[in-house]
Amino acid sequence: MNRPLSALVAAAAGVLAAAALLAAPARAASLTQVSSFGSNPGSLAMYSYQPDNLASGAALVVLLHGCTQDATGYFTNSGWRKYADQAGFALVLPQQSSSNNSSKCFNWFQSGDITRGSGEAASIRSMIAYAVSNYGVSASRVYVTGLSAGGAMSAVMLAAYPDVFAAGSIVAGLPYGCATSLTDATTCQYSPPTKTAQQWGDLARAGYSGYSGAYPRVAIWHGTSDTTVQPKNATNSRDQWTNVRGVSPTATSTSTLTGGTTLSVYGSDDVRLYQISGMAHGLPVDPGSGGDQCGSTAAYFLDYICSAYYDAVFFGLLSGSSPSPTATASTSPSPSPSASVSPTPSASSGPCYTASNYAHTVAGRAHQTLGYAYANGSNDYLGLWNTYATTSLRQTGTNYYVLVSAC
Repeated sequence: MNRPLSALVAAAAGVLAAAALLAAPARAASLTQVSSFGSNPGSLAMYSYQPDNLASGAALVVLLHGCTQDATGYFTNSGWRKYADQAGFALVLPQQSSSNNSSKCFNWFQSGDITRGSGEAASIRSMIAYAVSNYGVSASRVYVTGLSAGGAMSAVMLAAYPDVFAAGSIVAGLPYGCATSLTDATTCQYSPPTKTAQQWGDLARAGYSGYSGAYPRVAIWHGTSDTTVQPKNATNSRDQWTNVRGVSPTATSTSTLTGGTTLSVYGSDDVRLYQISGMAHGLPVDPGSGGDQCGSTAAYFLDYICSAYYDAVFFGLLSGSSPSPTATASTSPSPSPSASVSPTPSASSGPCYTASNYAHTVAGRAHQTLGYAYANGSNDYLGLWNTYATTSLRQTGTNYYVLVSAC
């Protein structure tokens, strides 16, 4: 009696299992290489990810890896897959080869690769066009972000193709037009040049000469202890993109976030600058299961804050706590329950001091990290920490100083 009953139960279980397999999706989404995507003058590889809940008209985010990295590693560790699955948007991951660059860096400093319609920039544009045509994503909801050389290449895409992107993010990257040769690239990384916001803006506008449309909104991320790409590149990028967007480089609000992160917002959320205290060169992640946690730690994936979450919110892909696009410092809601908000003081008033960078630190107007000096409060890059480099700082608030050309 028991053996026939057992057989019957086993048979029923087998039927249920078979039905479950038939009811399951035909495939589970995975990162896939696209062998042919159109014109590819930059000889890049294309990888893409389409979550199973991808709908027609969804957004597309382009992810650009850093030097020595590849598409698979960036997809695995950056945290973007979590939000692509959650919100149903597609990812495209261009991949550099060692034959193009021995360190597998995108060639953000080579004229032939950063000009609209040529080289690597044109290859990335082809990948976007392929995704729009074949994945059903919206051409008006395309975004780009990247780390280091990938961050610099994000700036390239935003300047050369402002008509393609709604917004972008530059992580530990550099402003567009800072370099047009390998020698320039080294200078920009380690001894960033000083230019006016207008000059930086003109370089970006030269990426698509004659363009009269709206430029993308931009988020900028940088660690204050980054010695590979000096933090001044972040404020140079801020000056570039606030100028392009036509807003003041003086923040409308500042907020304190997790991981020692200070967020400064410019204009009506036109540009964001995230400065992460003590972080070296890398992409900030925050492993965990929380809604604003993502990614995994690895080389150049550093445990501070989930940048993918905040960028996805900034891009409008996720609903989340974030400064209101029209908020001022006195009314902007905190990006997190524990955030504190304080106004960024005006740079046009207050006492001014001209002294060596060493003297500024001794007087408490600046601090030094790994031999470089930074203004207290604004974290403006001052240059080498010694008695020979002389700079001018204007005090605009309690322990808040900004770099000015002269007193």
